[in-house]
Amino acid sequence: MQKKENWRALLPIGVFLVMYLGLGILFEYVMKIPMGFYNIPIVVSFLTALLVACLQNPKVSFDEKLELMAKGVGDKNILTMILIFMTAGIFVGVVGRSSAESVAYFLLSIIPERFSVVVLFLVSCFVSLAMGTSVGTITLITPIAVAVSNGSGFGISLCIGAVMGGAMFGDNLSFISDTTIAACNGQGCQMKDKFRENFGIAFPAALVTLIIILIRTLGSDVGETISRDYNLIQIIPYVLVLIGGIIGINVFVVLLIGIFSGSAIMLLTGATKATDLLGNMGSGAAGMFETTMVAILVSAICALIHEYGGFAALLGFIKRVFKGSRGGKLGMGLLVGAMDIATANNTVAIVMANPIAKEMAEEYHISPRKSASILDTFSCIFQGIIPYGAQMLVAISAVTELGCEISAFDIIPNLYYPYMLLISSLLFIFVIPEKEQK
Repeated sequence: MQKKENWRALLPIGVFLVMYLGLGILFEYVMKIPMGFYNIPIVVSFLTALLVACLQNPKVSFDEKLELMAKGVGDKNILTMILIFMTAGIFVGVVGRSSAESVAYFLLSIIPERFSVVVLFLVSCFVSLAMGTSVGTITLITPIAVAVSNGSGFGISLCIGAVMGGAMFGDNLSFISDTTIAACNGQGCQMKDKFRENFGIAFPAALVTLIIILIRTLGSDVGETISRDYNLIQIIPYVLVLIGGIIGINVFVVLLIGIFSGSAIMLLTGATKATDLLGNMGSGAAGMFETTMVAILVSAICALIHEYGGFAALLGFIKRVFKGSRGGKLGMGLLVGAMDIATANNTVAIVMANPIAKEMAEEYHISPRKSASILDTFSCIFQGIIPYGAQMLVAISAVTELGCEISAFDIIPNLYYPYMLLISSLLFIFVIPEKEQK
């Protein structure tokens, strides 16, 4: 049954945006609190929004509202997403992140110094693809980028831009990225299908980015780069997870293979003590707590908004503005982009946009793999550019700690990959002929 359009039903989202985005801007730019955006507890913001949703529509009893919320949270896709979050967290906790530095220093040791910025981009692509986290990749590779800049003479903003671009490449495609998990389960598609759809958009953008970096760096005077010890054995679990995901093995099986192989390698190489292994697993799972709670709360809020007619109002507006399948895809991309600008978190943006995007996909006859790809891609485009996103703030913080001065507006002109990804996405939507939907 089609719900009656009701714009007032979207009030909880407005309350969340005012509380999270408004206070974030106040803390970060008015009060000058470092990482001010991330001092706002996002779980509390969503709990407040949920309270507002519960207070709306007095014609529906509180027991009925609890039942609606339970159905939303108990959806198969939400439960699957939460379990994958936990398993992926355990995998990262087991394997650790020392392999990222090994990959970087290995490539820097065998590739000429004049290609150092290209190496930073490629390493960041691989590490984020294997680890599934752009923030984690930036945290690990930024100190290496600073060392490369100091040693080779390439500009620090160019080096950091390459790292951030590569980090967003993997965040968009990785099988264990929370954005991939959220998009695939929210739209009801297989990860391997979303990967194949997404790869056709992301790979050309990455290739053009490489060419731009080469053009900017070739012919430059370079000094000596850095060299450190590395241990490539520790990247094996990441490679197994990547290969298993691409060939279509069930994501839980793939992650279990990664956990068991990672445990064995970390113990045999002495990188982790047997007594610490279970603790690392627990820490990895605990690292997914906030993301899991956001998924639960957003599911409950969206269930009430849907019942009250909020999504019907939003979908009706989109239908009036965007016409046809191509217009629907663009509308879907702009929807998740707006959510990302508001929340500064691409996973939260996807979780919030999922239920509306699913209705849009049905209305515009867009296949689940395409809708999941669009949500993930556009969220990464906006997240990779906004000056108050975690990726940008972490990069600036890491550079500052190493005694260098840099601002977001120094880095933004060098973020070639997100710009190329946007162009590639628009070509994918408007220029490339649409294949028959499956």
